Amino acid sequence: MRVLWAPWRMAYIGAQKPEGCIFCPPPQADRRQALILRETERALVMLNRYPYASGHLLVAPRRHVARPDGLEPEEFLGLMRGLHEAIRAAAEAFRPDGLNVGMNLGRAAGAGIDDHLHWHIVPRWNGDTNFMPLLAEVRVLPEHLEATYERLLPYFSRA
Repeated sequence: MRVLWAPWRMAYIGAQKPEGCIFCPPPQADRRQALILRETERALVMLNRYPYASGHLLVAPRRHVARPDGLEPEEFLGLMRGLHEAIRAAAEAFRPDGLNVGMNLGRAAGAGIDDHLHWHIVPRWNGDTNFMPLLAEVRVLPEHLEATYERLLPYFSRA
C-alpha cells in the first residue's frame, strides 16, 4: 500500500469555518494569510484555500453582492478585468492544457458561498483526474498552497 503524505492538510480538516465573508476582508487583513493576490477598487483575486486543483483562483467583486445583475456596469467591468488578469496569470504560471472558468449562482447551483458572487479559475491538465476522487473522495495536490501563492504573486505584482 502506498501512503499519501500531506500533513499540511491537517490544518483544514475539521477546521472551524471563519466568521464573515472571505471576499470581504477588513482593510488591515494580512493579504498573504488571506491568500489575496490582487485587490483593485472593484475586484479581488485570491487563491482558493480548498482548491479543486493546484492554482485554483477565485475572483470576486469588492462589493458584497450575490448575482452579476446586482452589479453596477463599472463594477461588472472591474470584475471582468480581474477575471482577465487571473486567467492570464494562471495560464502563464502553470501552462495548463486548459482552464475551467465559471461561477455557481445560488446554493442549488453548487455555490459554497452563495451570497457573494465569485468566479472560479481552475487550471487543468490532460490526465489530471485519477482514481483518488472516485475511491476516497480525496484530491491530490502536488504543490503546497504557500508555494502556489509565491508562484502566482509576481504575475499580479506587475499589473
